[in-house]
Formats: sequence, structure tokens, C-alpha cells
Amino acid sequence: MKLGIVTDSTSDLPQHIIDEHGIEVVPAVLVLDGQPYADGEGISREEYYTRLPDMKEAPTTAAPSSGDFLVRFQRLFDSGCDHILSIHAAVELTAIVGVARLAAHDFRERITVLDSGSLTLGLGFQVLAAVQAKIDGLSLEGILDAIRSTRERTKVLAALDTMEYLRRSGRVPGAVAALGGLLSIKPIVELIDGEVKPIGAVRTTRQAGERIYSSLREVGPLERLAILHTNAENRAYQLMNELMDSVSQSIPRGILMVNVTTVIGTHVGPNGLGFAAVKV
Repeated sequence: MKLGIVTDSTSDLPQHIIDEHGIEVVPAVLVLDGQPYADGEGISREEYYTRLPDMKEAPTTAAPSSGDFLVRFQRLFDSGCDHILSIHAAVELTAIVGVARLAAHDFRERITVLDSGSLTLGLGFQVLAAVQAKIDGLSLEGILDAIRSTRERTKVLAALDTMEYLRRSGRVPGAVAALGGLLSIKPIVELIDGEVKPIGAVRTTRQAGERIYSSLREVGPLERLAILHTNAENRAYQLMNELMDSVSQSIPRGILMVNVTTVIGTHVGPNGLGFAAVKV
């Protein structure tokens, strides 16, 4: 069986990995001043996060169209694929999964659409699990088992510079968001089964970095790791260096350093720091 793999741009997979494994990526949509842009086009992540705090009109995001999926699905089938796995961002946070399922309907049993329950590399690592299982020659059921295993062992956690962007997006309860703004705190949030859960708060950027570091240490030996940030590259490298100095024996090679895509960053804001980790 020749298997095709599709995901969306919220997976945050680096381009060299996408190219190496022939992954089809459907871009989500960023809306700036009423103008829609395919995620990754029209504005760089660095420029976007620099401009975001001063934008007069708050940006919004949207799911891609079913036509965007149909193009990718047909391309893979035309290339000789017998089946397609389409793995996407958490259904609780975006309509992307629903659009993918709508597009897959006409292909009947030839496409399996999966809700990752996650975002950024929490999703991306599930895609990579599918890629590796495919390379290993597993059956479709074996590949699905590998994806489920990765999902169960993945932790995604972040320290945000402010609760304001989450408050705007409606991704957390209003009372929690209001409390965060009132106290001028930096919330610590975890993404669990598609739900953004505030799990703590600190008052300074330094304390936020310390909390992320200690939380990552608690995960234990890792199979995969991505350090995530929203235009906070210096802090991200500091976190990686601290990990290498103290626990290098328990972290994997090939750590990914990712400036999170704008479609996600719209809802979390600049200067955030976090990680996606798959424990052994």
C-alpha cells in the first residue's frame, strides 16, 4: 500500500522535513485588515509578531476551504497513493478537521481523517510518527497505533507573556482570562485533548522561563522535543542550552526550534515560550 500523508500548517513542521517526506500541508488562513492570507505567505513570522501588539484591527484566523484539501488529496491519488492519512489540529480549537472530513467524503474509505487533539508540534510529532511507521513498513492499523501512542506520550505546554490574546480568541474561560489581565501575570497553559488549560501563573519573564524548564525536566527522558516560541528566540536558545548543560543524557538529538506559525500566534501573542515533548 502506498500511503499519502496530509496535515495543515498549524503542525509547524519545518520545510525540510515536509520536502524530505513528501508531506502535503494545507495552509490555514490569517486575516489581516480584512485581507485573507495563506498561512506563511504575505508576512514573515518575525514581522508579524513585531507588528502584532500595535495592530489597530485584531487579526483573525480561519480554516482552509474544502477545495484546498481536494487539491492535495487528488494530487496524492494521482501520484499513485492507495490511501491517505489526513492529520489535523484539535477539533475543539479549529474547524480544520471538519473541512478535511467534508473534502474526504467523496473519496469514501480511501482517506482517514484524524483529530490530533493538539497544535503545533503536538500535531507535528503525530505526523512524524505516521511517517516513521510508514517507512518501517507497518500496516495502516499499525500506523494508526503509532500515532495514538505518540499522542498519549506528548505534552505541550507554554508560558504566555499575557492572557490578552487568549482572552480575545475565546480559548479560555472569560473569568480566568479577566483574572490574568487584572493581575498582570504571565499564565502557564497546557494543551490537553484539544483544551487550553491554565495551570499556573508567574509575574516575570524570568520566572516563566524557569517554570518551562522545570516542567520540561519533569517529563523525563524524551523521544522527541521541540522548543516553541513566538519571536522569543533568545529565550528559546537559553532554554535549550540549560537543558543540554544539565540533562543532555535524557533529551533526543535533532531538537526542533520553532517560531510558532502566525495562525497559532494570533491567539497566544508574542514573546511566548514553550515546548512540545514526546516522552520515551
